[in-house]
Amino acid sequence: MPQRFPLCLVVPALALLTCSACSAPQGHPSQGIVHHGAMPHRFEDAETWAQRFEDPARDAWQKPEEVIAALALPPDAKVADVGSATGYFAVRLARALPKGHVYGVDIEADMARYLSERARREGLGNLTAVLGEPADPKLPEPVDLVLVVDTYHHISERTAYFRKLLGSLTPRGRVAIIDVRKGQPMGPPEQHRLEPAQVRQELEAAGYRFVEEHGFLPNQYFLLFARAGT
Repeated sequence: MPQRFPLCLVVPALALLTCSACSAPQGHPSQGIVHHGAMPHRFEDAETWAQRFEDPARDAWQKPEEVIAALALPPDAKVADVGSATGYFAVRLARALPKGHVYGVDIEADMARYLSERARREGLGNLTAVLGEPADPKLPEPVDLVLVVDTYHHISERTAYFRKLLGSLTPRGRVAIIDVRKGQPMGPPEQHRLEPAQVRQELEAAGYRFVEEHGFLPNQYFLLFARAGT
């Protein structure tokens, strides 16, 4: 399998793509599968992918503890990690929110299986794996935060997806988008990266308002949104 960027660590999300593939075309849901040339690819071997997604070297640039601190979540927060894969953020969030609950959402069944087993293995009763669909995260209850890391540019029909997601947010609910900037040495091919301005435009069209941007991640932008009118 070809690799075009280090360790595939910036594709631990929604299991939509391989290391060398990019996002499914807008308006063409991938159904958890993407065609690179004539060959379909899936993230079915979660144990193998975990070696890449959970590599400790990722911490240096992903800064997960700083990200979680910046989210300023209340202790009882309910959070959805959309594109959770093997649980890099979902597990950390569950540990940080012992009185809350975290839903790790992925459209790849083996990733959901892996995360469910990991939660049991690590004694995280407040972490639930959810098998979502390409157009619907299938959240079982409203959440206070939806975190989307290195996944936004993979989602087909993004405005429709996030408009539907409004129904899964509490009144205080927010959406955090973290994705790779253009011009960075890692990430998907340049033509598939999105500018922060485009993300803002799409989320505003879906019914959100921009709240703030954090600038401490070296390779990614970090945008926060709330429901419009709140």
